[in-house]
Amino acid sequence: MSTMIALAAAAALSGPPEADAFMDRLQALCGKRFEGRLVSTDAADADFAGRRLVMHVRDCSEREVRIPFAVGEDRSRTWVVTRTDQGLRLKHDHRHEDGHEATRSQYGGDSAPGGTAERQSFPADAFSRELFVREGIPASVDNVWSVEVRPGALFAYELKRPNRFFRVEFDLTRPLAD
Repeated sequence: MSTMIALAAAAALSGPPEADAFMDRLQALCGKRFEGRLVSTDAADADFAGRRLVMHVRDCSEREVRIPFAVGEDRSRTWVVTRTDQGLRLKHDHRHEDGHEATRSQYGGDSAPGGTAERQSFPADAFSRELFVREGIPASVDNVWSVEVRPGALFAYELKRPNRFFRVEFDLTRPLAD
């Protein structure tokens, strides 16, 4: 009986093989921090240009990986990748300095078909689209976020929508010391 329960639990955590392989790549980075650089040149990214960009892959479980992303001294952002029955989900958890959740938080989406072990894309879900309209940023309803993990080489986070492209890359060959 316990074997059947274990198999059922494993099946519940298993999605498409590409999503599982991608999650394995993320989990292999757990506990490590990396410095990144802005590689896009959109004028809207002026706040990121010239600031230290650091991600810390932490709070890893079989079902979820949390990746705080610091922009200079601003530590308000965390990328959250979660396994679902259909694949993966990316959410953006934004917090104020006191730890309270920001109004513009928990936006993201579920992985789109065609993802690979190296790259997954996440179109804005219904919650996100409603949030963006309510918050007066309707251009964001077309957001598609992508995350890439090339083991031993690169981690990238990307945002695309019409007339907007943002990308930051992290060098996985140079983890930061604690």
